[in-house]
Amino acid sequence: MPSDLLQRPDRAAPAAPRTAPKRRTRVFALAEARWAAAALVLFLIALPLQLTGAPAWSWGPLYAAAYVTGGWEPAWAGLMALRAKTLDVDLLMIVAAIGAASIGQLMDGALLIVIFATSGALEALATARTQDAVRGLLDLAPTTAARLAEDGSESTVPTEDLVVGDTILVRPGERVGADGRVVDGASEVDQATITGEPLPVAKETGDEVFAGTLNGTGALRVKVERDASDSVIARIVAMVEEASETKAPTQLFIEKVEQRYSLGMVFTTLAVFLIPLAFGADLTGSLLRAMTFMIVASPCAVVLATMPPLLCAIANAGRHGVLVKSAVVMERLGQVDAVALDKTGTLTEGTPRVTDIRPLDSSGLAEDTLLALAAAAEHPSEHALARAVVDAARTRHLAIAGMRDFTSTPGIGVTATVDGHKIQVGAPARLLAGTDDTEAACTAEVAADLEDGGRTAVLVLRDSVPVGMLGIADRLRPDAAATVDALTTLTGNTPTLVTGDNPRAAARLAAEVGITGDEVHAGLLPQDKVDAVRRLESRGRKVLVIGDGVNDAPALAAAHTGIAMGRAGSDLALQTADAVVVRDELATVPAVIALSRAARRLVVQNLVIAGTFITGLVIWGLVGHLPLPLGVLGHEGSTVIVGLNGLRLLHDAAWNRAPKDMQ
Repeated sequence: MPSDLLQRPDRAAPAAPRTAPKRRTRVFALAEARWAAAALVLFLIALPLQLTGAPAWSWGPLYAAAYVTGGWEPAWAGLMALRAKTLDVDLLMIVAAIGAASIGQLMDGALLIVIFATSGALEALATARTQDAVRGLLDLAPTTAARLAEDGSESTVPTEDLVVGDTILVRPGERVGADGRVVDGASEVDQATITGEPLPVAKETGDEVFAGTLNGTGALRVKVERDASDSVIARIVAMVEEASETKAPTQLFIEKVEQRYSLGMVFTTLAVFLIPLAFGADLTGSLLRAMTFMIVASPCAVVLATMPPLLCAIANAGRHGVLVKSAVVMERLGQVDAVALDKTGTLTEGTPRVTDIRPLDSSGLAEDTLLALAAAAEHPSEHALARAVVDAARTRHLAIAGMRDFTSTPGIGVTATVDGHKIQVGAPARLLAGTDDTEAACTAEVAADLEDGGRTAVLVLRDSVPVGMLGIADRLRPDAAATVDALTTLTGNTPTLVTGDNPRAAARLAAEVGITGDEVHAGLLPQDKVDAVRRLESRGRKVLVIGDGVNDAPALAAAHTGIAMGRAGSDLALQTADAVVVRDELATVPAVIALSRAARRLVVQNLVIAGTFITGLVIWGLVGHLPLPLGVLGHEGSTVIVGLNGLRLLHDAAWNRAPKDMQ
């Protein structure tokens, strides 16, 4: 093949995006959203007309239209469930709404219809957005690849046409077209989308590469080892889809007694209507008594007992930077008793920084001088480590000298002439090969010390003589240790660290935040993270996974609950997660868990209140004569009480008080 294909350019090609292009379903592209919006608009037009005393002909048809637009889909779903010999709350709500309308309570029935139609639309939107993200992940892998024939000729083919044994060429700045192994060339590959590692990884002959990862400054020849349908990216998609389909959502408390309550209410209403008729009561009186019973026994107060605390908690969390995607998720957050944390971008900031500057004693250089030399040589480079060195020099306000004769060798480092001296910056193991044995041994000890501390060691040579070492690492979030401690207190269990990073870096960071050695799992691929989550769940745990990358998405989907870090989170992670920390403040995670538990306590309080009212009114209606106005007053009164009780969680004080209440 032509030799110029493997020439290393002075600068890397522009980096492709690290996340998949966004596919986003529009809200009103969903039929459920259109019907719910229509019902809401009709209701909001009719309500003020009724309250201001307008004639019934002006608002009655509007309520009727709201019934039809918002109610036909849940009614159809309820009928289909009934056909399958299941009676659910959807159908019960429709029956209650029709019953309310039959005795003149049009507004009550329309409100029930609007609530259920809106809930269904939100669920449909969440499902569509997750499917968008899963499909978008496939765009990480390129659609074509440069396949090399045995005679060295090159042809561009669709990646799905590649077969095991083919050899492809990956030029600088391109994405790898298939899972395989390097057979020629050297480069650094950014594989954060697969492993979560914050730094590009040096690749040379014999090393494995993954489809969708981003090549750096060198060219690689890769022998394909997996079909496109079996690539790591494809398996991530499959795992997310499988987990999303098989993970049964935790039902709200009222839904757990839905069948018994629904059947009991239906049979009792029929009995209240038919038994008096059998003993000679008039039809109108029996119907009025049955409708009164249906109104007082309808689960309006029970629905409001459950939803307002959870919805108010969602709104409160949103104001403090945590987007919780549904009431079911808010309820589920309070149930977690185990936490699995990603490392890069979750416990850490996800950006490498210079942590150590160690001039060698024999060099006579000060820290600033060593850093300035390294920054001058690294300045033209686009490597993540180079950017960290240059940023560190700028932070110290050091003058970065001019340079010439810059060259970059993937997997080794950079070379440049600075102030008349040849400066080399790169991997110690490679650069020490040509140095004096005594100097090499001394320098290797410094490098080993840095690496034992979980840092990446970078050697600086001046005129082929070692002069110092830089340590580079991802920086821990300021609130990471406090968050781990709070999560331990809330759940009663130390969080587990699951990361694709190397074991030494993972162990160092875990020690800093208070995670014990048994709870540290490093070097994990996406499927390994899922396995770690399932092991925890096999012990009866309800696991919360916190992550930010594409590689975290399968674990986020498989877990009882998933939270994504929003600032640097991949599109797939954000869509797969049940909640998103929008402001990237890790400390909000224990706060939202505590808020969820506070909401669950209010739900229980409201259910007791609603149950007391409903029980009292139902007994009155069965054993005595309950006037319709009094029944409506009691029904609406209980609804107002539980609604106002749930609104307590809207106040900022609830967010601040929740963590203290859990201590």
